Amino acid sequence: MNALEQLKTMTVVVADTGDLEAIRKYQPQDCTTNPSLILKAASLPGYAQALRDAQDMDDVEAAIDMLTIRIGTELTRIVPGYVSTEVDARLSFDTDAMVAKARHLIDLYQKAGVGKERILIKLATTWEGVQAARILEAEGIHCNLTLVFSKEQAIAAAQAGAYLLSPFVGRITDWYKKATGTKDYAVDDDPGVQSVREIYHHFKSHGYQTIVMGASFRSAAQVKALAGCDRLTVSPQLLGELEGDQGHLERALTPVPATETEPPVSEADFRWALASNPMANEKLAEGIRGFHEDTEKLRTLLRQKQAAPA
Repeated sequence: MNALEQLKTMTVVVADTGDLEAIRKYQPQDCTTNPSLILKAASLPGYAQALRDAQDMDDVEAAIDMLTIRIGTELTRIVPGYVSTEVDARLSFDTDAMVAKARHLIDLYQKAGVGKERILIKLATTWEGVQAARILEAEGIHCNLTLVFSKEQAIAAAQAGAYLLSPFVGRITDWYKKATGTKDYAVDDDPGVQSVREIYHHFKSHGYQTIVMGASFRSAAQVKALAGCDRLTVSPQLLGELEGDQGHLERALTPVPATETEPPVSEADFRWALASNPMANEKLAEGIRGFHEDTEKLRTLLRQKQAAPA
């Protein structure tokens, strides 16, 4: 078996893309999207009609929601598992707004014939995002807590009952390379890889049921270093590299018995942990800004198309 086939025997492989052809090629269990991927997907031939329908709508916000749901619906027809759909990053510090938006997206999916059991609502792992997940999970709406850069974020999400969380490997590595002047890391010394390994082992030893899904990879070596993690969401480029790798893949992560418990993370604990961690604080804010900027680009694209002569 190639490395991708071996990886699938020990980890649920998720495609980090909205590209229909790539998903058909690599046959992942799930797929994830975010505003950046929705913006990219909108230009792909497979979504041309969806983009035309969106640009015909007068309400740009409704058009973005429609385009997002159309893309997500197409993805549910290809993958057998979950499709992750992200709430507008502008709402990341407003619990009530995130909950309302998530309910609206689920309602749109249901009207399109897709049940909530096929969708993960992606929320930024702010304190408000964690509280939104707590509310939504109680309603049977599963959540993917994204932009996780610290163990404290992960623990708070798990204690809120989040179905899944996404620690970002590559963005952590990027920060440490820039901060320390390190050109490259041996994979076992890679701070992004170490972060996911720490979260994984902490979750297993404390009996948390929340799924750990490593994300934001910069290399196939980072992916292979987390083989055995619950799930890994990987770009088509890296999936292709793994498919072409005929080497033996060692399992890197193995569950351990749950032997420990810990007290709930309070809001003060959560905020202090972020304030005390320059990397996590900076990358969380940067990630929220980046997703917002790509949503703004999509708004601009739709407005331009709406204004263009017929």
